[in-house]
Amino acid sequence: MQTDLAAFIRDTPEGREADAILRKCVHCGFCTATCPTYQLLGDELDGPRGRIYLIKEVLEGRRATEKTRVHLDRCLTCRACETTCPSGVEYGRLVDIGRHVVEAQVPRSATERAARYAISKGLRSSTLFGTALSLGRMARGFLPKQLARKVPVASGAGTWPATRHARRMLILRGCVQPLLAPSIDSAMARVLDRVGISAEMVSGGGCCGALPYHLNEQDEGLAIARRNIDAWWPAIEGGAEAIVVTASGCGVMVKDYGHLLAVDPAYAQKAARVAELARDPVEVVAAEWKAIAPKVAMDRGSVRVAFHPPCTLQHGMKLKGRVEELLRAIGHELVPVQDAHLCCGSAGTYSILQPVLSEQLKKNKLVALSAERPEVIATANIGCQAHLASGTSRPVRHWIELLDEKMLGTRAA
Repeated sequence: MQTDLAAFIRDTPEGREADAILRKCVHCGFCTATCPTYQLLGDELDGPRGRIYLIKEVLEGRRATEKTRVHLDRCLTCRACETTCPSGVEYGRLVDIGRHVVEAQVPRSATERAARYAISKGLRSSTLFGTALSLGRMARGFLPKQLARKVPVASGAGTWPATRHARRMLILRGCVQPLLAPSIDSAMARVLDRVGISAEMVSGGGCCGALPYHLNEQDEGLAIARRNIDAWWPAIEGGAEAIVVTASGCGVMVKDYGHLLAVDPAYAQKAARVAELARDPVEVVAAEWKAIAPKVAMDRGSVRVAFHPPCTLQHGMKLKGRVEELLRAIGHELVPVQDAHLCCGSAGTYSILQPVLSEQLKKNKLVALSAERPEVIATANIGCQAHLASGTSRPVRHWIELLDEKMLGTRAA
């Protein structure tokens, strides 16, 4: 694709990156076949190719409109198009750049800005979100069934093993996961403990920054990334082997720190090191499999599992099929799931900001996941887990908990 970017962005880091991405696109349209919103709406401008044209026009100087922003807002940033693209177009990076420019040219209403600010701040505040969650749980029995399902039942964290091994790994604290499902990180810590690795949470490291970054609060997202780097750095210098991120939506963000802070002279080198150390649980378990495998109690029973691979896992981090292999290896039966490449509709704050599209995607995904009557639905991201659980009576769990339950040694309390 030929480009002629406008002067306002041409010689900026974002402009040079966008130009390189745009030039890779060959207009083939393969991406539309795997775009969830194009499949629902059938509009070229609600698919990757159409959105690429919209972004290109804006970056070349054509003024953005409300319609431009609507089509970009409808994008899930699931990045299924990147997996499909034969030319290697990094659409996710391009849409972040495009949204930032469009937001500046077409400001949102005061109501919209207030709502997005409340979402960004509220979900990242353990006090605000925790209070709202507690009130929702107290009122759960009085709410309509459909609304009550959106309020997850409280669950315990279980035992977190004491720090006792020479080998250490950090675990990202995150923002909503410790309140929605504290058992996930504890399960990860127990898995590591059984093979001689102590898991630690570092004070000061919280939200990964993805939530504000993808709400076009990019400066805020980068400030959070720097804060996390500062919090983790002493432990990294002290020998921590990895930063384990149990929510794949956060994992893809932390793995991107090196790119996002590449032009920051104070943080570029440290950010690159943090990105290098970031690990999804499936990468950690695969690397330690020789030690883990003998501790798996195959006689603890097999369950039928439908696995939903989050977009951030399969398209963002390119770890497609890895969890499924491990679940089979520990003795569970994996049922086939049609259109496993498609998004469930959670997509960070998408389920809040685009409820109609999100709900339809969730319904479609649950039909596919439930078709073979699994006993449990497993996934790898807290957003997907909460979103899917709100639409089904089947248990929806993080896959690391299934591994934890099959391993010999310390069990959850």
